[in-house]
Amino acid sequence: MKYIIGIGGVTNGGKTTLTNKLIKTLPNCCVVHQDDFFKKPDQIEVGEDGFRQWDVITALDMEAMTNTVKGWIENPVKFARSHGVSLAPASNVDNPDEQIHILIVEGFLLYNYPPLWDAFNKCYYITIPYEECKRRRSTRQYTVPDPPGLFDGHVWPMYLRHRGEMETSGLNIGYLDGLKSKEEVYNQVYEDIQNNLLNRL
Repeated sequence: MKYIIGIGGVTNGGKTTLTNKLIKTLPNCCVVHQDDFFKKPDQIEVGEDGFRQWDVITALDMEAMTNTVKGWIENPVKFARSHGVSLAPASNVDNPDEQIHILIVEGFLLYNYPPLWDAFNKCYYITIPYEECKRRRSTRQYTVPDPPGLFDGHVWPMYLRHRGEMETSGLNIGYLDGLKSKEEVYNQVYEDIQNNLLNRL
């Protein structure tokens, strides 16, 4: 059985932290990080706001990302092996098709690209308020440092715009409170996934 989980949300909301905890506890679990599909800096347009447009869907090679997800769907065992993910022995189940394979797709614009929508079995979205988001963002070290004013001038307005688009997509999204402890968020999602998997078996 194949099961794909989306973990989206605001910048610095805790997506990667949650993903990393889930990878360690879910069986046969692979991950695709949206951040791995950013285009090169010289391919990122400068917008009317004067900033390089990192926080828009065109900054990402979404076709390559979608193909990566499709690669997992076609052969999760091969995908796992090529990504160094150790799999549980298939002998633990009578029918190899019953073996659970999980893919986590993690990123800040997961639900703004319609070709990916059908892939998800379960969608989560982490939110935190403006002040907390700005505080966390200011303490992070990025490969390309944030220029002054980027958060208020580009990052937050784009987040609000994309969240609005996402909310009209019709996707069934479970919202997570990023102000809760990492443990609480993880436990909520882990239990939810376990219940979903049991219902599908």
